[in-house]
Amino acid sequence: MRMLHTMLRVGNLERSLQFYTEVLGMALLRKRDYEEGRFTLAFVGYGDEDSHTVLELTHNWDTDHYELGNAYGHIAIAVDDAYKACEEIKARGGNVVREAGPMKGGTTVIAFVEDPDGYKIELIQQDEQARNN
Repeated sequence: MRMLHTMLRVGNLERSLQFYTEVLGMALLRKRDYEEGRFTLAFVGYGDEDSHTVLELTHNWDTDHYELGNAYGHIAIAVDDAYKACEEIKARGGNVVREAGPMKGGTTVIAFVEDPDGYKIELIQQDEQARNN
């Protein structure tokens, strides 16, 4: 078994696609409209769906926003340099909500960004040891 994808409901698909592809550098892997159901599914990620876990962005045509609730946490993305990633994300118009730095009570360098719908994405700096394991 392996994880295939995580689904997020988004209020404005084009705005979300711009964020995930242009700000976070993911690729649009596939996109399909479901006329009868009045929704669109778009899959984005850093690699093909055969070997990578991806994000499914679901846009219900008659809904322009969602309440995030308080149970959802975040998506985590490994980065080589969290400080540099934050600079690049800000330069591309992204919203860094927690600058890069050591996590509370630890040494792992993390940062948080927020997508256009308010979903949090954690950037986790991978040190040499983590990359080799």
